Amino acid sequence: MSGTGPTELVLVRHGESVGNVAAAEAERTGADTIAVQTRDADTPLSVRGEDQARALGAWLGALPPDRAPQSVWCSPYVRAAQTATSALDASGLTVQVRYDERLRDRELGIIDRLTRAGVQRRFPEEDARRHLLGKMYYRPPGGESWADVAQRLRSVLGDLMRLEDGRRVLVVTHDATVMLLRYVLEGMTEAQLMAEVRRRGVRNASVTQLTRHDDLWRLDTFDVVDHLEVLEAPVTSHPGTDPRGE
Repeated sequence: MSGTGPTELVLVRHGESVGNVAAAEAERTGADTIAVQTRDADTPLSVRGEDQARALGAWLGALPPDRAPQSVWCSPYVRAAQTATSALDASGLTVQVRYDERLRDRELGIIDRLTRAGVQRRFPEEDARRHLLGKMYYRPPGGESWADVAQRLRSVLGDLMRLEDGRRVLVVTHDATVMLLRYVLEGMTEAQLMAEVRRRGVRNASVTQLTRHDDLWRLDTFDVVDHLEVLEAPVTSHPGTDPRGE
């Protein structure tokens, strides 16, 4: 293996959050808005999310020394930070956590806390523009497109390559950022990324692993939740608070 940088990245979506639960209920009932009282950055884990984080930690603690993470990079959003700290507490590993705002979830601007139906009813012109431009390039006023998120992830990956030479790194983040880290590292096209998004989402507390070979990244596993099932922790699938629809 040539060059500098981490040898392995283990990407983990945070455990189920209170926001995930509220979003699912709002979509189920056809409500316009998602009933969350905190700002997105402060939304905590649900009880099931806490169980998932501890199960993740048990899996991390059972890894052999040559597979265990040597450092952790984490979104500063509460649901991600809680996942990382609870998992590390359960694992028994002593690993430094580095919080980086570039790993935060996608910012939704004026459509924040709105369901798909809410966007359609309250901002029909934005809904039409979203369908025209697609997920990759639609930027809601005050928010980010997926391309914007990819740009900041390229920046954080540059720091990972510089600071984590030869190390195995655990990255605790969000569903969209897991997919976009894959997009950047695997050199996907927009069409390939969207095909992956349509095929399968990123479940809460799931594990996605990539290894570096001759300066190219290879996907080893994607969205694995075996560690949850072994300990009978709940497996949950939530699309996050990013309204779906192309």
